[in-house]
Amino acid sequence: MFVALVALHAPLLRLPYFWDEAGYYVPAARDLLLTGSPIPHSTVSNAHPPLLLAYLALWWKLVGFAPIVTRTAMLLASSFALLGLFRLAETLASFEVAVTTTVLTALYPVFFAQSSLVHLDLAAAGLTFWGLNAYMKGRGWDAALWFSLASLTKETAVLAPLALFAWELFSLWWRSQGKNLPERRFRQPILLLVPIIPLAVWYVFHYSKTGFVFGNPEFFRYNVEATLQPSRILLALLVRLWQTAGYFHLLPLTLAALFAMWLPPLRDQTGERPRIALDAQFAMLAVVAAYVLAMAMVGGAELARYMLPVVPLVILVCVSTLWRRVRLGLAVVALVALMFVAGWLTDPPYGFAPEDNLAYVDYIRLHQRAEEFLEARYPMARVLTAWPASDELTRPYLGYVTRPMRVVRIEHFALEQLMSAADARSNNARSEFEIALVFSTKDEPAHPLLQHWQLWQEWKQRFFDDHHDLRPAAAAQVLGGNVVYSETRNRQWIAVIELERIVDARK
Repeated sequence: MFVALVALHAPLLRLPYFWDEAGYYVPAARDLLLTGSPIPHSTVSNAHPPLLLAYLALWWKLVGFAPIVTRTAMLLASSFALLGLFRLAETLASFEVAVTTTVLTALYPVFFAQSSLVHLDLAAAGLTFWGLNAYMKGRGWDAALWFSLASLTKETAVLAPLALFAWELFSLWWRSQGKNLPERRFRQPILLLVPIIPLAVWYVFHYSKTGFVFGNPEFFRYNVEATLQPSRILLALLVRLWQTAGYFHLLPLTLAALFAMWLPPLRDQTGERPRIALDAQFAMLAVVAAYVLAMAMVGGAELARYMLPVVPLVILVCVSTLWRRVRLGLAVVALVALMFVAGWLTDPPYGFAPEDNLAYVDYIRLHQRAEEFLEARYPMARVLTAWPASDELTRPYLGYVTRPMRVVRIEHFALEQLMSAADARSNNARSEFEIALVFSTKDEPAHPLLQHWQLWQEWKQRFFDDHHDLRPAAAAQVLGGNVVYSETRNRQWIAVIELERIVDARK
């Protein structure tokens, strides 16, 4: 699995760091490497547990600090996640189902794109699969260990053991009512609460060092306080359901499995093809439901990677259903696999995060070239830009510039933000800047779905911080400058704007 992943990602291994990698995870892991402290100091702590950051710091200590080391280490973690999924599928179904599920998951655009990126979710998903496998085999302490490691990778991974614990309690109550359920294979449900202990220890330690339990106040406000609104939760719930069963060509697989339920089971030489045991299906359903509900209530950005611990479980159930009931199930799976591969390079008709397929490569290439131009032509200029370019320009170790540049940061490039920056520049010397680096901060399809539904547009602006970035020519007009560099790749763009004051000075 590792060799296959490295071969498929070979052209991507030397890419500079991208988006949240550059904004938090790489600086935090680098701080751990340099200082030995799991609390970052070059960026504001988000209180994420430090296991994956320590893993990366160890690789950097042994091999060296370089993107190729980082991405290879993440591919190793990704292959371990796929192996865990394979073992889980083999435990619950058959070798054929396990192979098919593992291949489909590896090809799923979100999983494929995330495989080499420094984010916590895929690594936490892999440890969760190993924990589920131990749970399904009735190995209590093994399950507690794997789930504890998953929770120390990302705090939301504790949802899986808590969901299983709730399912175990429900099973006990249901049987006490004289109802029938399949025989339980897990006899020590209390062990499912063990992962809370190391996670609580981490939060106590984090509080003792920073004064905050769940990260800095702005992080907590954006990801928790601002999301706990009934209307937003309902909309986010629909988004999470879509990401779990329909996103990036998952829908054909899900629909095929649903239609297959109307067909009788196939028979072979050993008799009727077996299904995944009902108790196992209910347990996985509890985990999926816990993630869908929890991720609808927290998380300021509705990122698809947050659902990686449960999407492979949906793929597993769908593949098992097709294998059990459809004679041409392999052909259906092959078609879905081709659609997944196509999804690496083609953007969907709806908005999505560039990190969900290889669109992130376009982003990196655009920023590399624009910032190389910026550093070569205006090395001493003060640059107006937004995150994450503000970090790319000030942290040379991220791979975009050779020395730090001065920046003035705004949130994005919507009209109101640019007008505010222009006014501040004219009225306040501290806000003065000579260059603007503007770029697409979000995906905007040419003809998005629901574009004519005004209420949906209002909901996106109100609950999900939706905005419209001004294109370079319009941004230059607002700021009072000229576009001296611009480039577009697919639905992403970037431009350098030179302000009139520099032009006049040169004349």
